[in-house]
Amino acid sequence: MRIWKKATGALKDRYSILVAKLSPYGPCRNPDLETAIIKATSHDEQFMDYKNVQRVFQWLRMSQLYLKPLLYTLSLRLERTRSWVVALKGLMLIHGLFCFELPAVHVMGRLPFDLSHFSDRHISPENAWFFNAFVRSYFAYLDQRSILAHLEVKRESKNAKTELTLMEELRNLEKLQGLTDKLLQIKPRNKNHMNVVLILEAMDCVVEEVLEVYGKFSKGVDRVLLRIFDIGGKEEASVFLDILVKAEVQGGKLSLYFDFCKDIGVLSASQCPKIVRIPEKDIEELHRMINGGESDDKAIVLVRDCSAIATISEQKGLKTVITDQWEVFDDDIIVDVNQNASSIVPSVTAINPFVESYSLVPYCNPVHNYDFPDLISL
Repeated sequence: MRIWKKATGALKDRYSILVAKLSPYGPCRNPDLETAIIKATSHDEQFMDYKNVQRVFQWLRMSQLYLKPLLYTLSLRLERTRSWVVALKGLMLIHGLFCFELPAVHVMGRLPFDLSHFSDRHISPENAWFFNAFVRSYFAYLDQRSILAHLEVKRESKNAKTELTLMEELRNLEKLQGLTDKLLQIKPRNKNHMNVVLILEAMDCVVEEVLEVYGKFSKGVDRVLLRIFDIGGKEEASVFLDILVKAEVQGGKLSLYFDFCKDIGVLSASQCPKIVRIPEKDIEELHRMINGGESDDKAIVLVRDCSAIATISEQKGLKTVITDQWEVFDDDIIVDVNQNASSIVPSVTAINPFVESYSLVPYCNPVHNYDFPDLISL
């Protein structure tokens, strides 16, 4: 059965190449380029034909005008195929296009084909499910990445010389977290598929992408952390705190993902990023910014332990609580810049980008001098 499947796939590729060579040249047709694309996305699941992959990329290096026939041919092939091998090779080829600094690549918007409901028709449904999930999750990431790249180019074209606002940087961090979530979904879901050569080659590309995307996120957090205490307000502090909370959860998932990648041999121990810490004082400062830091004008008593209540007396609907335990709000606290860290955020570097990267000015209570009138002489 395996030999028959391999022979059938080879015949399909030969037929597609024959049709391509007989096709006339046009704005969207280039027989030589089509031939290279078909060979690069063949039905052979044993290897990826990187020689023809490079040939495809050479066409782009000569002129970005070849991008249109490339996308046309690749889209037509991927929309028709029912083979997970061809679909995955096509996605890897598209992934390689993003490495080119070509404006035409980054303004595509959504990918010109849809594999969100891809289903292999040449293997049993029990086995096909795992391959289908891998292809769909890989497509979902690349499609989202292409959309974000398009939006970024549009923003830069409008505000080429304008620095990003703090809120725009925060939104970018959220987008990077979204991309990371999609990347974490790309993995083999069956032990029998962890040794498939093509799957492992795709995972090599995915791991490199995870390192790059999360590296951008980590640097972005470092940059925002410096700006938010300088020019940030309540809204920015709230958004950033939500990002850090999600980053802590996402860090645990990333750690498990990297352990999995090391187990299947697509990530070495030296490449594996370490977990870094956000100082607790920074988290407390964000909470203070969100709460407004107002405690001077309000007298608020918090009872932390009910056993500490000594007397409760009620008179005419009024209640008095007497306790020896008081909680002082942030406005009355001098920030300890040497306080130990507790919150965790993962990063792709072994060096904590946040430790001693800035000096937080300790908060001191303002001193108010009031001149009281001499009531006795009055």
